[in-house]
Amino acid sequence: MPVSAPKILSAVITCFVVIFSQAQTGILTGTVFCKKEALAFASVQLGETKHGTNTDAKGTFKLTGIQEGTYLLQVSYLGYKEFKEKLVFLQGDSLHINIELHEDEDVLEEVVVTGTMKPTYVSKSPVKVDVITAKQLEVFLPAASSSIIENIQLVNGVQEVTACGVCYTNSISINGLDGAYTAVLMDGMPLYGNLASVYGLNGIPNMIIERFEVIKGPNSTLYGSEAVAGVINIITKDPADQDLFSVDIMGTSHLESFGNLAFAPKIGKSSGFVGLNYAYVNQFDDANNDGFGDGINLDRLSLFSKWDIHRKSGKPFQLAAKYYYEDRRNGVEAFLKNRNYKNIRGSDSIYGESIYTNRAELFGTYAFNLPVDLKLDFSLSHHDQDSYYGADHYLAQQSIAFANLIFNKNWGRHDVVAGLTSRFNAYDDNSVATEIMEGNSVVNNPNNQFIPGIFVQDEYSILKNWILLPGIRLDHYDDHGWILTPRLSSKVDLGTWTTVRTNFGTGFRIVNLFTEDHAFVTGQREVEILESLMPEKSYNLSLSVNHVYAALGGTGTIDLEGFFTHFTNKIIPDYDTPGKIIYANADGYAQTKGIGLSIDHRFEFPFAFNLGANLQSAREFEPDGNGFTPRSIEFAPNWTGIANLNYTWKEAGLNFGLTTRITGVMQLPEVFDLDANGEPLPFPRPTTSEPFAIMNLQVNKTFEDGFSIYGGIQNLTNYRQSGSPLVGFDDPGNPAGFSPYFDTSYAYAPNHGREFYLGIKWSFKGKK
Repeated sequence: MPVSAPKILSAVITCFVVIFSQAQTGILTGTVFCKKEALAFASVQLGETKHGTNTDAKGTFKLTGIQEGTYLLQVSYLGYKEFKEKLVFLQGDSLHINIELHEDEDVLEEVVVTGTMKPTYVSKSPVKVDVITAKQLEVFLPAASSSIIENIQLVNGVQEVTACGVCYTNSISINGLDGAYTAVLMDGMPLYGNLASVYGLNGIPNMIIERFEVIKGPNSTLYGSEAVAGVINIITKDPADQDLFSVDIMGTSHLESFGNLAFAPKIGKSSGFVGLNYAYVNQFDDANNDGFGDGINLDRLSLFSKWDIHRKSGKPFQLAAKYYYEDRRNGVEAFLKNRNYKNIRGSDSIYGESIYTNRAELFGTYAFNLPVDLKLDFSLSHHDQDSYYGADHYLAQQSIAFANLIFNKNWGRHDVVAGLTSRFNAYDDNSVATEIMEGNSVVNNPNNQFIPGIFVQDEYSILKNWILLPGIRLDHYDDHGWILTPRLSSKVDLGTWTTVRTNFGTGFRIVNLFTEDHAFVTGQREVEILESLMPEKSYNLSLSVNHVYAALGGTGTIDLEGFFTHFTNKIIPDYDTPGKIIYANADGYAQTKGIGLSIDHRFEFPFAFNLGANLQSAREFEPDGNGFTPRSIEFAPNWTGIANLNYTWKEAGLNFGLTTRITGVMQLPEVFDLDANGEPLPFPRPTTSEPFAIMNLQVNKTFEDGFSIYGGIQNLTNYRQSGSPLVGFDDPGNPAGFSPYFDTSYAYAPNHGREFYLGIKWSFKGKK
C-alpha cells in the first residue's frame, strides 16, 4: 500500500524534532578509579532521575539525554566512601568528570591482624577473616548491656553455647565445636584460656571493642593450644580516636540496669581511655514453673584503661589493663529473694548456684627502636573464682603470663613473620584435678606449666594474583613433649572481583578438664576419668570463594565457605550412664564438615542486609565389631541461619536494625524425668531439639550535640525452650536441686523471654 506524501513529510519532521531535542540535551561521561586503578561496576546515579548506570571494565560511564538543570551526582561502590557532587547542566552541555573513590575502612578494607599477625587489609589477607566493627554493633545491639557473647552471633557459623541450666555459663562455638576449642584473644594475646573461657567472656563489654575478627578453622600455628575450631581476636579501642567524655545508660522491662561511662584524656602527647561498665540484674522469673529462675541474676563491674604512650622514635607503645568483678547467682526463689544467697551459699536444703569472679588483666605491646621490625607483645592475667553449686564448694585460681617476641621482615616477594613465645600457666583448685596421693595422704598438686614455643611463616607472592602462606610452630609441654603444628594457606585472585582462599591447618588442645566443663559440680553426677587424657589434635581443610558484584540497584559480596576437620584423641563427655559423666580419649575419631553461604548487600538507598546459612555435620565415630559407628556430637546444630537488616531514615535521623538467628536440630544428652515416686521414667526426653529462631529489633535516634536515644525488643517472638532445662528438680523425696538425679545439662535454647529496653547516650568530643 503506497504511503502518502503528507505522511512521509510528517515522519521526516518528527525525526528532525527528535534529533534537534537530543542535540539540546546534555551528556555526562567520566571515569571512576581508586589509587589509579579503574573500578568496574561502580554505581553512577544523577539525582532523582532515570539517569543511572554502572561503570564498565575500564571504570568509564556515559549518561545521555540530560535536561538543563542542577543535579546531584552520586557514585558508590562497596568498600568505598560515597562520592557526591552538584553538577549544573546548560542546554546541550557535554561534561567529563574523573572521580576518585576512597576506601572505607569500616567495610571492605578494614585493617585486620589476626590471620597473619601483622596489619593487612581484609581483601589482601591470604587468610579468610570476618570482621564486625563497633559501628555495626551499635546498629544491632544495645551497647550498654552487650558483650562479646552477644556480638559473635552476628557472624555466620558462630554461636553461643550454654553450659548449665541454672547458672547459664556460656562459651563461643565455631562451626559446631564446643567453646573450649575456640581461642579468644585480646589485642592478639591469649588472655582467656580455660577457666576464663567459661567464666570471663561476659566481662568483655562493647564499650572497649573497636572491632573483633573471626577466623574459622585451626590456627595453632600462630596461637598455640585452644585455637582448634578458630580464633576470635578482640581489638580494643584506640584512645586517640575516642570522644573526650561519653555516657550510656539503659534499662529493661525485666528491671535490669546497664551502663557505660568513658573518659579519654590526653597527657602531653600520650592518649588514654578509661571506661567503666556495670550491670545489675535482680529479678526472679519462672515462666516454666520448675521452681528455678529462668535466667541469671548478677552484679557486674568492669573497669578498663588503655594508653597510647608517646615516644620520640614514633614507635608504638600501648599499655592496657582491665579489672572484672561478677556476682552471678540463680536457683530456687528462696535462695534469691532479698539477696538471701549471701548468707546461705552452700546450703544443703535450699539449692542455688553462686559464683564470685574476680579477674585482673594487664597487656600491651612495645616496638623496639631498632632498624628492624621487632616488637614484644605481653600479658598477665589472674582469675579467681569462689563458687557454690548447691552444697558443693568450688575454688579455683588461674594465672597466665605470656610474652611473644615478633620479628617481621620483607625480602622482595617474601614477607616473613617469626616469633619466640613463652607462656606460664598456673592453675589450682579444690577438686581432684589438682590432688595426688602421697602414701595414704591426699596432697594438693597445682598444675603449673611453662610452655616455650617458636613459629615462622612466609607470605610469598608467587604471582601478582597468587599468595602462598606456609607456616610452622613448635611448642614444648612437660607432660607431652614437643608438638608440631604446620599450616598452608593460599589466596588466588581470579579477577578484580573474585578471590579464592584455601587453607590446610592443624590444631592441638591441651585439656584442662575441670576448668572447661563444670558439669562435674553442677547437678549431682559423679565424674569418672578412664585414662590419662592425651592432647586432642585436629586437621582441617577449608575453601572459601568471595565475589564482589553490582546488582539489584547496589553492590554486595557473596561468600561461599566449605570446611572439613578430622580429630584424633577427641575427648567427649559421656552422659549416657545415669548419675555419671565419663571422660576418655575417643578410641575412634571425630569429624566436622559443612558449607556456609553469606550475602552482604548495600542498596543505593539507605538499606543493607546480610544473610547467611551454615549446614554442618559434627559426629564422632567409635569402633565396634562391625567397624565404626557414627554418633552426633551434642549441642552442635545441623544448620543455622542469620539475617541482619539495616535501614536508615535520614530525614528523621532514625536507624533500624533487625537481627534474626535460626538454630536447627541438634543432638541433646539422654536424660530421664522422674515419676511420682522419684524414679527415672523408662523412656528419656527427646534427644534432638526442635528448630527455633530468636529475633531482635533496635531503633536508634540521633540528635544534635552528641545526644542519642535507642530502644528495642530482644526475643521479639518470646521464644523459650520447651519445658525445663533441668532434670530431677521435682523429686518428691529430696529438696529441689538435691535429688541424686538432678541434672542441669539439658539447656539448649534461651529461657529469658521477650524484653523491651530503652537507653540514652551522650558524648562530648571536647578538645584533646
